[in-house]
Amino acid sequence: MIQRVTAPSLFPPPTYSHASVVESGTKLAFLAGSVPLDTAGNLVGEGDPVRQTEQVLVNLVEQLRAVGSDLAHVLATDVYVVSSEPAVLSAVWGVVEASGLSVGPHSSTLVGVACLGYTGQLVEITATAVVPEEARP
Repeated sequence: MIQRVTAPSLFPPPTYSHASVVESGTKLAFLAGSVPLDTAGNLVGEGDPVRQTEQVLVNLVEQLRAVGSDLAHVLATDVYVVSSEPAVLSAVWGVVEASGLSVGPHSSTLVGVACLGYTGQLVEITATAVVPEEARP
């Protein structure tokens, strides 16, 4: 069971929670950073952070599926964007928000960074998710 918590004494977040609490004994998946590469390893959306975010989320869904989870069971994400411009970070967050990750809503941090691991990469998302009981062997 996931308990989403928004601290009443803090400013209410728009589409995420301040914390997610999971009971002991729950199976968790800690996902490596999802990146904007296609199945052949080619960068998708060169120079376009919104298009890259869309591909990152497609890949994130596949990572979740591989462990028996989905976007609704994501507890927390870190969203890394190569930019210091709030408008670019907001555009990326808009794609994240529209993806279904805000259904929980999960806990998230959005960060502008200087660079990421692949040449031309502008976006990366790491995630922690619950693997629901019904998905376990």
